[in-house]
Amino acid sequence: MFESAELGHSIPDDLYKKELPALREALLDLQFDLAEAKAFPVLILIGGVDGAGKGETANLLNEWMDPRLIHTCAFGPATEDEAERPHMWRFWRELPPKGKIGIFFGSWYTAPILENLAGGKLRKKLDSHLSDIVRFERMLTDEGALIIKLWFHLSKKQQKNRIAELEANPKTRWRVTEQDKQHLKHYDEFRTLTGHILRETSTANAPWMVIEGFDPNYRSLTTGKYLLDIIRARLDSKAPPLRKAAAPALALKPVDDLNVLNTLDLSKSLDKDDYEDQLEEYQGKLNLLTRHEKFNQLSVIIASEGVDAAGKGGAIRRVTQALDARTYSIIPISAPSDEENAQPYLWRFWRQLPRRGRVTIFDRTWYGRVLVERVEGFCSTQDWMRAYAEINDFEEQLLNHDIVLVKFWLHIDQKEQLARFKARENTAFKRYKITDEDWRNREKWDDYQRAVCDMIDRTSTERAPWTLVESNDKKYARIKILKTIFEQLERKLEALK
Repeated sequence: MFESAELGHSIPDDLYKKELPALREALLDLQFDLAEAKAFPVLILIGGVDGAGKGETANLLNEWMDPRLIHTCAFGPATEDEAERPHMWRFWRELPPKGKIGIFFGSWYTAPILENLAGGKLRKKLDSHLSDIVRFERMLTDEGALIIKLWFHLSKKQQKNRIAELEANPKTRWRVTEQDKQHLKHYDEFRTLTGHILRETSTANAPWMVIEGFDPNYRSLTTGKYLLDIIRARLDSKAPPLRKAAAPALALKPVDDLNVLNTLDLSKSLDKDDYEDQLEEYQGKLNLLTRHEKFNQLSVIIASEGVDAAGKGGAIRRVTQALDARTYSIIPISAPSDEENAQPYLWRFWRQLPRRGRVTIFDRTWYGRVLVERVEGFCSTQDWMRAYAEINDFEEQLLNHDIVLVKFWLHIDQKEQLARFKARENTAFKRYKITDEDWRNREKWDDYQRAVCDMIDRTSTERAPWTLVESNDKKYARIKILKTIFEQLERKLEALK
């Protein structure tokens, strides 16, 4: 993987100075064209051997280009705030929007490298970790991002000479750390490990570019020209990125085959007295769990989806009545804003993930990609077909970080929906709840039911199952939701003991 980056490439100063002005001008023009088009974001990952010029390159790119249109993030050890969220949270928050360039100095590759070096050998979980990275990068590129991965390399001799050179100069001695010296001692293991990682993650949609880093002139010109060529080629391409054709089988499945929703007993109900008794019981139990001594070791996400007018808002209010107002957030999800449209569809959910000891309730969720976006044609068939796996990956990361994820689908029949629509129109303080869009969605009842059942089939996993809530009777639905949250949270807290 590194053979061509150990040949001793160099560029003399006179040639470097001759070529640099035209390159800088071309990069600036490219940057302004990218910003004007707002067609896609560019994400540059910088990694490599200690002393190979990673930091210098990041600084140089900021010097050469307009800093208003470029955002550089240097990732070190996780902060307390970052450690309370899943590992990928801090990277999601810094993704560049369409039309801008982001430089990640350190990235999601740092952890698998350091963890495996500390272990002294390739661990069995490494390839699983790399597979997760490949799927994540595939999702970003499917969403339109251009990922450029740069690896700056030095041979063992070059690295030794570079460290000695820096230490000998009083002005640069501070740049050499004990960690650098330790890494030099383990150079052979590092080379083997990183070679494996780069081979496994250099894909057609996000390949690695390995650049010899010993000569600054060569390193800088090669990097600048590569960025210019690859971004310009993508920007000047009139055709969108190629996407595989998706099988239409899901969209063509007959509605009569959708047995999941058809088998729900929507006649289930509770009388008023029984409801009030259970409401007080489960709200009290839930409140006690959120004050449990172990609760600060985890967080809770409640994902609320359902048919229009199924009672999501009322159910959410009964849940929050059991919680301390300082510990929960309700995130209502509607059509994405311009800022959100400039990012991958999961971005706006990643940024809202709760800290330890908190509850976040999503009133509609990331499942919009496979529901409203699918039915209304807001995304391609390929987009919503791949979303099932992307959502499962997302939820798996939540669960692995001790987040209790509770997913509800509230269901009512068409007759009950019509009655609730009319009631909203005739009640002054509820009129805001009924819109023309609700009536349009009702006309596509079968399409939405088909999409819901596909969603349940493909995203109800053993660790993150869907709870289907019979909601023709609001009282029954609210108690089932409270009871389910209580049971799942209690089970998780017991597992922590």
